[in-house]
Order: sequence, then C-alpha cells, then structure tokens
Amino acid sequence: MVVAVLVAATAPAAATTPDPLAPYRSQEVAWGACPFKQRSQPHPAQCARITVPRDWAAPAAGTDLQVAISRAAATGTRQGAILINPGGPGGQGTSLAGALAGLEPTVNEHYDVIGMDPRGTGQEGSADEGYVCRVPLGRLPADDADLDARDRSATSIALHQRTPRVLAEACQSDALAPFITTWQTAHDMDLIRALLGDEKLSYLGFSYGTWLGAKYASLFPDHIGKMVLDSSVNFEGRLQAAFEAFPKIDQRQFDRVYAPWLARRFPDQLGKTATEVRAKWERLRAFFKTKGVPPDVFDSVFVGNGSTRQWMTGALVLTKGAAALDGKTTTPPAALKDALDRASRAVFGRPAAQLTATDVAADPPEPDYADVPGTRLAVACGDQPTRTASWYKLLSDLQGPAYPLFGWAYGLSEACGFWSDPPQHELPNLSPKAAKNILVVQGEFDPQTGYEQAEAAARAAGIPMISVAESPFHGQYAVSGNSCVDKLVNGFFLGGARPAATICPGVPLPGEHQVFPVAGPVGEPSQPPSPAERDSRTTVRERLQDEISAVNREH
Repeated sequence: MVVAVLVAATAPAAATTPDPLAPYRSQEVAWGACPFKQRSQPHPAQCARITVPRDWAAPAAGTDLQVAISRAAATGTRQGAILINPGGPGGQGTSLAGALAGLEPTVNEHYDVIGMDPRGTGQEGSADEGYVCRVPLGRLPADDADLDARDRSATSIALHQRTPRVLAEACQSDALAPFITTWQTAHDMDLIRALLGDEKLSYLGFSYGTWLGAKYASLFPDHIGKMVLDSSVNFEGRLQAAFEAFPKIDQRQFDRVYAPWLARRFPDQLGKTATEVRAKWERLRAFFKTKGVPPDVFDSVFVGNGSTRQWMTGALVLTKGAAALDGKTTTPPAALKDALDRASRAVFGRPAAQLTATDVAADPPEPDYADVPGTRLAVACGDQPTRTASWYKLLSDLQGPAYPLFGWAYGLSEACGFWSDPPQHELPNLSPKAAKNILVVQGEFDPQTGYEQAEAAARAAGIPMISVAESPFHGQYAVSGNSCVDKLVNGFFLGGARPAATICPGVPLPGEHQVFPVAGPVGEPSQPPSPAERDSRTTVRERLQDEISAVNREH
C-alpha cells in the first residue's frame, strides 16, 4: 500500500514594511533655553526644535523640516497641554506661551502652555528666518511712486497690481511653497501632541489661528480636547473671504468707533464729532501727500487697526499732522500720554513729545518688500482655490465707493489673484463630534476678522459664541482685560461645561473710564460693563494684543 504524504511547504515570512513615520514619532524632545528674550515671566518657557517631514503625504520624500516649539510647564497637577497660535498666517508663537501662562496662571497650573513657530516661519529670536520670498526689487514700483488706489486710470491700476504679481511669483518660485499649508501644519500639531505623550490636545487660536485650529479638529477629531477660537474667520467657508472682508470691517470700525473716540480725545485738533474727524482725516491725507507720503501708505496706517498701539500710531499721525497743518499744538490727554509715548518710541523711534509731522513723513509705517515672509501667501493662497486678478480688480471697483478707507486698494493688492499653484489637499469642515469641544469668542467691531464671519462659522457648526459688545480690538481672551470673557474661557479650559452663547460687555477704550454704546451686529450685553483692568499686567496685555494684531494685518 502506498501512503501519500502531503508536506506543507513553510511559507517565507512576509517582509515587514518600515513605518515611515516611526523616526518622527520616536524622537526625543530636548527642552532648553529659548533664543528670544522673556520679559519678566514668573515661569520662563523652555524651547526645543522637532523634526517633521516636508510632506506628510509622502514622509520619505524630500528633506525634513524643523519646527520650533516652546513650553510653559504646568505649575501644579497637569491635565494636558494647550497649544496656542497667534494667527497670520505665519505668526510665530513660541514667545506667546510664557506670556499667556503669566497672564492666566490658573490655567497654567493645570496645563502646559505650548507655543509653536509653524513650518515656514523659522525660529523666533534666532537667525532662522524660515521660508522667505526673495523679491526682485527692480520689478516693483519705484520708491517715489505716488500710489493712490482712488486713481482708477489704467496706468494706476497696472502699477498697483505689479507688486502682488511680483510677490506671488517670488513666493511660488521656492520649492517649499506647496508644503507650507494648513493641512501640513495640522499634521505637525498632531505630532507635537504625540511627542508630549497626550491623547488629546487642547488649543487656543487667534485670527487665522482659528482656521488652523478648526482644520486640526476636522482632520483629527479624536485628538482634540478643549478648543477656543478667538477673533474668528469663517472656518466653515473660504479662508480668503476673511481678507476680502477687510474693507467693510475696517470702514465700520473707523466710522463707528475710532473716529468718535478721536473726537472725544482730541476735539481741539481733529474735530468735535465723528463727521468733523473724517473731514479732517481727508485734509490730512492730502497734506501728507504734499510731504511725500503716498495716499495708499497714509490709508494703511488705519487698516487692521486692531490694537492699542495701532490706535495710538494713528492718533500720532493725525495730531502731529494737524499741528503742522493748522500751526498750533495742544497737550495730549493725560490718560493717553504713556500709551502715545510707547507707540511713538516703538514705531518712530522717538518720544511722542519730540515727534513732528516731518518725522512721520520721513519714516511712515509701511511694508518692506525686500524679503517677504512667504508663509502668509503660501497658506492664504494655497489652502483653497483662489480667485483671479481680474476678479479682485472688480471687487476693488465695487468696494471702493462703499469703503474708501481700504476698498479701493485691497482688490488691487491681493497677491492670491496671481497665485497659480492648485491646492494639494482638501480641508474638511467640522464634524459634530469635533464641534462639541469648541468655543468661539468674537469682538463686535474687530477690524481684522469680521463679526459676521465668526457668527456664520459658529452657526454652521453649531458652536456657541461669546460676543463682546462694542469691542473694536483684535483678540479678546487674556489680552483685553475683559473679566467676563476670561472667566468663561478659563472655566471651560478647567473642566467646566462649555458656556452657552453669551454677550459680554466691552471694556472702556484707551484713556476712557466708561463704555460708549455703538450700534452694531451684537445685541445688549447680559451684564453692565466693568472698568478696564489697570493692574501691573495691563502693559503686557496691550503688547500681546498688538503682536496678535500685527501678524494678522492684511498689508
């Protein structure tokens, strides 16, 4: 009898495919000293640099990038980490961690406050400038070009559009441009979460940082903790729409809040009513043109006017110009003396008492186009499909008559109209699961992210919003001295239930001791206004609010 014997061949072991992300997830974070100056922080932050893939969609391809992070470690029982972002796109956030931790010590008791200089921004305080667009200056309008966007001649329009075209081409010529996007940065954020050893990451984002935070939550809904989006864009719509709204919200803030404030603070020089102030502003626009300040540059001083320093800078330009125009000077309000002096020293390099209209004309605040940080354009123009330059020119035609402060100029200055690279990745909207962990905070007259943008996003996603009545500034939580906002946000971060939709009262404007109600999109607050805080942290709040506002200005 023949017995058949079946022998099963031993299959060779399947080859193990290496995890291309393993080197990034297993790296050690080496915390050390920070390269930037930390101003009187009770618990100075530590800094580190982590390695991230150039392209998270193909981590084995291309040269790795470095991202700088900072940590103000929890001072008590640690519950997790809160990552913060000041906006931009392109704002560096490593120095923000220690400052925010100092302003909100009850939160820092239980959370590491984590700052980040997003990919493309280099490292704050170091020689690493990051992704910089080398602009060929010879292709830009001449320094003595008398640019005035109200001039609608073909020559003027072509001259205005030359700068955004050159900027877009210079930034897109860098091979790094396609990898400086919100999608990529959100993946960097999740790596930071993993390296911190946390299952979930809490978050505080201002301005563009609200878009970044919302998209992180959309891409990683299982990994978000408590998320606060302050001074918000419509993160459920188009990012570029936030910039397209600048003319409307700038004009609204100027007409309804800033001009009346100028009339109350500087009536003898600028006029006793908002109407008189606007008329004087026009006269001074023409006056400074005779002194060599292009009208577009003069206008830009009052665009994105979202912080105390920017308010003081505008007041200095106007009052020093009025003194020269009218041949008389007056003593500035005592309550504004220190703030005016800080702004004058920071912007013009001399005390306010010594500043003259000649000084202002010789060194007006205007952008330097020699080397332009590329992150702003790469993200704003690369996250989603862009409009064309002709579309933006038409927008300028439509917005100019209604919003002359910036409406004529914006559509002619938008570099995204000349951006040709298509988006690399889709950015989804929030899921209900992610939205339940988010809170939105918004000022009524914010000139950099419009109230309607934040309201539309919150409504679409089913998120409650803390509205701040009468507030004309950019950035509310921790930086505005508003006890109503701070109490609600701190309670949320520290384990309380998410607040219901609330209208907080605003705080008095600089140099004032009461809130002047202004008609706008927000209803009546649920409690009476309280005085602005004037404690030892007031200057720190103002400085941080100015830094947040500065990285989010359109021009």
